[in-house]
Amino acid sequence: MPTNPLKTSEAEASREETWLARLALRFTRFSEKWLPDALGFVLIGTFVVLALGLASGESLLGKPSDPEATSGFGLVDAWGKGFWSLIEFTLQMAIIVIAGYAVAVSPPVARLIARLAAVPKTPRGAIPFTAAVAMATSYVNWAFSLVFTAILAKEIARRLPGVDYRAIGAMAFLGLGTVWAQGLSGSAALQVASAVSSPAAVQKIIAEGRGGSGVIPLTDTIFLWQGIVATLVVFVVAVTMAWFLAPSPERAMTAERLGIDLGPALRTKSPDSRRSRPGEWVEFSPTFTIALFVLGLWYLVRHFTQAKGNALNALDLNTVNLILILLALILHWRPVHLARAFREGAPAASGVLLQFPLYGGIFGMIAFTGLHQTIADWLVSVSNEYLYPALIGVYSCVLGVFVPSGGGKWVVEAPYVLGAANELHVNQGWMVVVYDLGEASANLLQPFWMLPTLAILGLKARDIMGYTFAMFLALFPTVLVLVTLLAQTLTFP
Repeated sequence: MPTNPLKTSEAEASREETWLARLALRFTRFSEKWLPDALGFVLIGTFVVLALGLASGESLLGKPSDPEATSGFGLVDAWGKGFWSLIEFTLQMAIIVIAGYAVAVSPPVARLIARLAAVPKTPRGAIPFTAAVAMATSYVNWAFSLVFTAILAKEIARRLPGVDYRAIGAMAFLGLGTVWAQGLSGSAALQVASAVSSPAAVQKIIAEGRGGSGVIPLTDTIFLWQGIVATLVVFVVAVTMAWFLAPSPERAMTAERLGIDLGPALRTKSPDSRRSRPGEWVEFSPTFTIALFVLGLWYLVRHFTQAKGNALNALDLNTVNLILILLALILHWRPVHLARAFREGAPAASGVLLQFPLYGGIFGMIAFTGLHQTIADWLVSVSNEYLYPALIGVYSCVLGVFVPSGGGKWVVEAPYVLGAANELHVNQGWMVVVYDLGEASANLLQPFWMLPTLAILGLKARDIMGYTFAMFLALFPTVLVLVTLLAQTLTFP
């Protein structure tokens, strides 16, 4: 009886997968069938926290007499108070997404991608190369990295026959599963570094452990030497793993074998646009582009030179966003092209705009009631100053699998994570680092933040989850060891 060529090829492909990849694909099929999307998780989370508050003895209704109070609310009133508490942070994160996209699709950056795509000379070498670029760019800005490295991976696959398209697609996403939160767009570190972005309730808890200061500067989080060491170790382990995970060209599943059309070559020039009336001169002329860029650069120089102490302390979400907008402005050259890029990138921020107010409501039920202290007491009861960082690393990762917030859930967790750190006399800045590393690791296990990369590459989550899962098995134990050992070199506060 003749065999079916299609079934035979599928069986061969299955045998070529490692047991780690097969396990990851089973996990992906389960999650796609049974788990809700990110909005579903925040909706469920709202009522889970409500039920937890009631079970722990919190009242359902009630308001303190002081309108400026940040505690003493009933759960319903705390939810309402917290709902809009993150409105400025929501806008900041939306701009990070859109401006990062605008920078990535500008013609000069597209030309850079074309040059980088010519660097790897072998299919195997292309995999760790893409992994390294993904992590380096995500350290600068995670939203930019998602677009930039996905376009790079596609261009490499177009130029270099024999590249495994699934593996290079997984590596294009790797920055979000490793070092992004330890970089310049890590929302948790940037939030606690700014009195504007950090909720008053969180600032109060920080002040209790820092002798009056309600913010934690970046020099005490992502720019701690311990944080830099942890980031470098994760980077080296990930690049090494990428080399060993890369299949040989003979066994590679190329884009062609997967039935994916890579489309036209990378566009490195601005679209041809012409004025239809004299009044459009402002939109088409680079005059105001240059003038505004100079004005913004002038302000940034003053901003950093006038910062108290280390100039890095002046780097917060607002400053990062201003830098991104100025870069997008000058790289697109004409205002009309910048406006087009922002319109194209705006849909990517829709999830942030919808979900962050809901996270604000959850934050309110935890921070404006006694629930944050209840959870902090529980964490203290099951840990000690030596095991606490590893415990929070595991906790942040597990919660990140089910609530893929890109840092948004930090506002929910900050009150009790930092409150417990105060009680155990663990360095607050280090706990922000631990939270970041744990949450980033979770992105290797769930497909939410993979979606922009997958959309550009034309892949499905199941195509790359085998590789990201294998990465997780190597990286997450490394993270837990690092956060435990390096914590011993820090003092409280």
